[in-house]
Amino acid sequence: MEGLFGKRMKAYFRTDQAELIWGDSFKLLTKMEVESVDMIFADPPYFLSNDGITCKGGKMVSVNKGAWDKLSEDGTSVEDKHRFNRKWIRLCKRVLKPNGTIWISGTLHNIYSIGMALEQEGFKIINNITWQKTNPPPNLACRCFTHSTETILWAKKNDKKSRHFFNYGKMKEMNNGRQMKDVWTGALTKPSEKAEGKHPTQKPEYLLERIVLASTEEGQLILDPFCGSGTTGVAAVGLGRRFIGIDVSEAYLEISRKRLEKTIDERQRL
Repeated sequence: MEGLFGKRMKAYFRTDQAELIWGDSFKLLTKMEVESVDMIFADPPYFLSNDGITCKGGKMVSVNKGAWDKLSEDGTSVEDKHRFNRKWIRLCKRVLKPNGTIWISGTLHNIYSIGMALEQEGFKIINNITWQKTNPPPNLACRCFTHSTETILWAKKNDKKSRHFFNYGKMKEMNNGRQMKDVWTGALTKPSEKAEGKHPTQKPEYLLERIVLASTEEGQLILDPFCGSGTTGVAAVGLGRRFIGIDVSEAYLEISRKRLEKTIDERQRL
């Protein structure tokens, strides 16, 4: 795949189908070609790393995920979070094609800021998807309902000329001949999908496969500006799309590389 960052930018990993870039998304997005991407999926930081605890695998563990999940060691204000979200969404709009769409996943900790930021930066929300997890971790505090959902916002540029792609027929086919609704139910990421390494907010492949099938066509280019362990890339390449992923963590990019190489190899054997 021809690099979208120009010859000066060295890719961490590059093939005809996929490209991984190591670095700060805020800086790298400014170097990408304008209106070069067909679809964006983003799972941005939730800013949950506040020294609290949660349950994982039946054990009590820290909620801290890493430096990438913090804006400041002294704490992150609501205003700081919202400025962060507006900035990266603005940069994503710059590289998104006129008929392209963006999907953003989040929890109650950041999704309301993201929804407002989308509208403020010139997007129109198409759908509000609720991903209902069948096996969420238990609520240790027992002072509120168990958190079992995440929200995924699907949006397009707020332009009357914008004509986003939606594979209605495929979604209906996948839903036993009925219109697919905006509540998707399924399990958390399977252990087999973490064989190359673990990421604390890794999404299951079936979720990204549905998103890719719903809003892109074969050969189109998908961007993930916070690609983590590379699930978006695995889904994109596995379904005949092209992919470019950015992440600030070299360790996570290494997981992405291994998963992408495996997916490319499997696809070539078909």
